[in-house]
Amino acid sequence: MTSPGIRAGEEAEDLDVEEALALVNENPGPAHGRHEHAPAPVSAPHHGDRGAPTRTAELHHRATPWPQARAIAGRAARSAVRGTRRPPVSVPLERALGLTLAVPLPALTDLPSFDTSAMDGWAVAGPGPWTVRDKGVLAGHAEPARLTDGEAARIATGARIPLDTTAVLRTEHGRTDGKDRLHPTRDVVHGQDIRPRGQECRSGDQLLPVGTLVTPAVLGLAAAAGYDTLTAVPRPRVDVLVLGDELLTEGLPHDGLIRDALGPMLPPWLRALGAEVRAVRRIGDDAEALHRAVTSCDADLIVTTGGTAAGPVDHVHPILDRIGAELLVDGVQVRPGHPMLLARLKDDQHLVGLPGNPLAAVSGLLTLAEPLLRTLAARPAPEPYTMPLRDAVHGHPHDTRLVPVVLRGDTAVPLHYNGPAMLRGVAAADALAVVPPGGARSGQEAELLDLPWATGGIGVCFT
Repeated sequence: MTSPGIRAGEEAEDLDVEEALALVNENPGPAHGRHEHAPAPVSAPHHGDRGAPTRTAELHHRATPWPQARAIAGRAARSAVRGTRRPPVSVPLERALGLTLAVPLPALTDLPSFDTSAMDGWAVAGPGPWTVRDKGVLAGHAEPARLTDGEAARIATGARIPLDTTAVLRTEHGRTDGKDRLHPTRDVVHGQDIRPRGQECRSGDQLLPVGTLVTPAVLGLAAAAGYDTLTAVPRPRVDVLVLGDELLTEGLPHDGLIRDALGPMLPPWLRALGAEVRAVRRIGDDAEALHRAVTSCDADLIVTTGGTAAGPVDHVHPILDRIGAELLVDGVQVRPGHPMLLARLKDDQHLVGLPGNPLAAVSGLLTLAEPLLRTLAARPAPEPYTMPLRDAVHGHPHDTRLVPVVLRGDTAVPLHYNGPAMLRGVAAADALAVVPPGGARSGQEAELLDLPWATGGIGVCFT
């Protein structure tokens, strides 16, 4: 197996959304508890190793620091974008939510495309009082008859303004007498409450740049500007392979069997990261079945669960070695999730091996899958931010810890139930706090990784 993709002393670099898109456009056309290392001591053998401490110590020795592992994943995705044959796609508006614009979005028309009324009221011409015309002006109708001085017409919000209209008088700012005469109750300013043609944009104006995430508001703007489809970066295709003979898909745990937590959790989480999850396959602990699944898959990313350590049924490393994959990350200095890995199978195909313990798998998802998928989907990197921790957090002697927290005011409150096999803490969390080796004291600033449900991701990206 090859060594990690960034050598000692090589500087990690951030990825730019527009750079990623430029690369795309260059080419048109337990849970699984047995797979987690014990938290201490760091050189302790995996409990399924059957006396293989040398292998475990080797795994820890070559583990990649957590920030560098995330940078490697982004760099790997950049290489995949350069080599991919998948061009931008034209997507109907109703299916574009959560995608990224692959080209700028110019206005196809003036907005508004004609002078319109901004309020319900009367269109008036000249100074008042005015004689009210019998026929009003409604939205969606053809151009109304011209007004003459001293004339007014009832008008609805969004309706076309008659020619020679001076202003729109709001309903609450006028009164009529018994002779169909309209009198203003306050001064009338020329042009008031009229939205002139092109007020928002002129045809050809750039509304949004390359790299814009398609949100519900973007869909509304695109529709208003006359678009039926959007040209976007295609979603990275992901297949999930769930490993482990001990996993149940329904009912209560029994007879040494446990419920699979990752099968239901990973697909929506991956979709929140911009992926198209095509399949979730249950492989068990069958090495040949895993080999067939990996070698026959044409997804951009394969995600496996469990089997990444050195136990008797941990088949991921042997399979990667057998097919000649390039290991870019082989273990990360982070807890939980130490035995995660990232491998390049082909120029444009990668595999992320997640540990089997549920919270450890979440750690692997955010450490390796998130930066890789973000770059493949050409999404902007979130702005890093910190908050002070309300309580002290115990740290690992050598590794980064990712700890679920809930945000309360201007502090992050660490949550209990944060062991590698536990989901109770992260299910209640808003974010994961990045705790440096040695721990963090109360009041210390900690970097936070937001979770999708805390940032609106479920509504925008889980489609």
